[in-house]
Amino acid sequence: MNKSEALALLVEQARHGELIFSASVATSLKVKEAIDVPDCSLDTATKIILNEPMLAAKVVAVANSAAYSRGSEVTNVRSAIARLGFNTLRGLTASIVMRQIAGASKNPIIRTKVNQLWEHSAQVAALSQVISRRVTKLNPDTAMFAGIVHEVGGFYLLSRAEEFPCLLEPDDLSGANDDENFDEFRDTVTKVESQEAIIGRAVLKNLNLPSEVNEAVEAMWYGLHAMPPETLGDTLLLANDLAKTVSPLDTRTDTEANRCESEIDFVVGEGSLLSILEESEDEVTTLSAALII
Repeated sequence: MNKSEALALLVEQARHGELIFSASVATSLKVKEAIDVPDCSLDTATKIILNEPMLAAKVVAVANSAAYSRGSEVTNVRSAIARLGFNTLRGLTASIVMRQIAGASKNPIIRTKVNQLWEHSAQVAALSQVISRRVTKLNPDTAMFAGIVHEVGGFYLLSRAEEFPCLLEPDDLSGANDDENFDEFRDTVTKVESQEAIIGRAVLKNLNLPSEVNEAVEAMWYGLHAMPPETLGDTLLLANDLAKTVSPLDTRTDTEANRCESEIDFVVGEGSLLSILEESEDEVTTLSAALII
């Protein structure tokens, strides 16, 4: 079976809701559902998070990052949740689900790709938080949430890579610049991308995310962002371009994926995007590091 055939099979399964998740994903989804309850109290949320050590560590780490720190260090989960708020808490719960969807493969190649994809996602989440707060004036917690889950389809594909090793094969870019083969090449790449979008959409449905987040992730698959950015989708796309770690599943060429920051700079108030990023470098670095935990 080649890569296209494997993707076609996974798409067919996704269309019928036949997604395969580990038991740990099901457990984390129950945690997410419990926190999503409208009247969930701080005390209840604290008890829930304390039963999940990885999530508890991440919550405290993010609360102490430069993006959320208020000059004093929090040393317990309850104080961390109070500082972050429930929207950010839901995003952090989703981050645990993302890692668990990919699973814990024994294959070193798959593990490397999962780690790279998570590093990329954490950077996009941190950049989205800063860009939404400093540039687009959108809800920064929602933007970070969207950044965390924007590669959900990629994590699922990597979770199936042990069963379908061909998914790890690079796309054949030979002949892409050949006029006679360009149209065929473009159609093939577009088809693969749309297949991954179908799979990602099916996984998102299982996560029961806010429609605003789903729409922003859709923009990642099909959208062209405005410059300067205006929507949450624009914010995600810009953060994706600015992330230093590129997704291991990115189908773009090196030239497209490694755009110089100066090429996408623009004026924001009395400053510029680059000046804002320079001022916020510590926030982005500490927040992305805390998310990787």
